[in-house]
Amino acid sequence: MSGALQAVFQNQRSFGPAPGQQEYTTAGTYSWVAPAGVTSVSAVCIAGGAGGVQYSTGTYAMSGGTGGGLGWKNSITVVPASSYTVVVGAGGVGVAYSATGGTGGDSYFVSTGTVAGNGGLGGKYNTSRASGGTYVGDGGGNGGGTEQTSSNGYGPCGGGGGGGYSGNGGKGIDAGSSNSTADGSGGGAAGGGNNTSNRGFGGGGTGLLGEGSSGNGNRNSPGEAGSGGGSGTTAGVGGLYGGGGGGSTANAAKDGAVGAVRIIWGAGRAFPSTNTGNV
Repeated sequence: MSGALQAVFQNQRSFGPAPGQQEYTTAGTYSWVAPAGVTSVSAVCIAGGAGGVQYSTGTYAMSGGTGGGLGWKNSITVVPASSYTVVVGAGGVGVAYSATGGTGGDSYFVSTGTVAGNGGLGGKYNTSRASGGTYVGDGGGNGGGTEQTSSNGYGPCGGGGGGGYSGNGGKGIDAGSSNSTADGSGGGAAGGGNNTSNRGFGGGGTGLLGEGSSGNGNRNSPGEAGSGGGSGTTAGVGGLYGGGGGGSTANAAKDGAVGAVRIIWGAGRAFPSTNTGNV
């Protein structure tokens, strides 16, 4: 063996395969094939956010949908050239004149017991939800719930924020709630607020590139993104990925955001934040 070839061989033995990644950001079921030389991967799974609910006109506190949970796991053993299941959960549908909005879909890699984010719970008529979707894995965070200050007088409630890498998404709130309850933690997104009489804003979503800054909540604003995700909208739509949709009275309730799955591999890469950026 030549000196150059021997150096390459020793480098591969020492450091393993080149770093790589694969993202899935459209709802559905997929098959991921482990590349040559890859025997261990890490994955993050964010569930779909739930839809808000619309019930009637007036100022009743119609609830937004809660945020999707986020789970991550490192050192998942895989076999090169073998296929593994990936599922990305859809966002829950905003529902008109119903007691409950649509639930967000679960997202997972390999199986629901390996690593998963569980879908947010749909907005519920005149009812708070303590938290959103849960998670499975080495770590992660629950999606944000909703906080109804009163049965009337404060308008509809915003959607919950997507879960964080080491903390929860913020709660969707109405105009009478404290801003601080909407804050995300551990890289989680903020919940949506409400500064009108008939529309709750969308909850923020959480990004896929590892733990970053948490979203700051404000009852007068849509939910701020966590970890580089997408913010909710004033129209009530949840932010990417996993933000809950806002509740409503006079306008149609809005949908939660789709979930996502990201798989990474290579030496020295691990969630929540060790060399987890794009390569």
